[in-house]
Amino acid sequence: MTLYSKIPHLPGSRVVGATGGVDRRVHAAIAARFLDASRDGDRVLVTEKLDGTCVAVVREGAVVRGYGREGTPCAEARNDGRRAFATWVEAEAARFGGLGDGERLTCEWLLHAHGTRYALPHGPAVVIDGFGADGVRWPLDVVRAKAAAAGLPVAHLLHDGAAVALAAVLARLGERGHHGAIDPAEGVVYRLERGGVVLGLAKYVRPGKVDGCYLADHTGGDHVVNSWVS
Repeated sequence: MTLYSKIPHLPGSRVVGATGGVDRRVHAAIAARFLDASRDGDRVLVTEKLDGTCVAVVREGAVVRGYGREGTPCAEARNDGRRAFATWVEAEAARFGGLGDGERLTCEWLLHAHGTRYALPHGPAVVIDGFGADGVRWPLDVVRAKAAAAGLPVAHLLHDGAAVALAAVLARLGERGHHGAIDPAEGVVYRLERGGVVLGLAKYVRPGKVDGCYLADHTGGDHVVNSWVS
């Protein structure tokens, strides 16, 4: 079971993925509600998009485990970065007491540099989303509360209100973002909520960003390990 589906792109976003395929774009009507024509009651939130590996912390009864976005256990992954995440989740299990059975927090795991290097002002796990036991995506306020209970940082909030132009949030993002990026920040994620229900997400990835360019399987050398504050 997929734990975190790929987010569609906004107009102008780089849509060629890591494997060379073309990712899907968000429907024009939804893009308008994000960018310039929100309806009464719409709440548009924009966060910084981080460049690591997408993983999840899932509570299963009394145990918490780390999974990849596609739903496979990180402990069984061939990828050593994901195995390191599984080890971290096991060591940090006590901090996830606020998760109920079947609930999960989606994180960006920033141990290794993928296409962006970081000197992180916090640890390598950053919460980006969350879901209830029923699989329904939580509104961002709930995600932030669950992350705070776990003592984890959340992707930086750039905007909270009505529809907002991409240029405005990119100006707030700045060249390096708010999580210690050494290279240009990857982009932003828009989130549309209404009455506490998440209606959709869309992302913008900067043109010219190269996925995985620092990873060992791309360079033939060693992984580039990000630094962080313990």
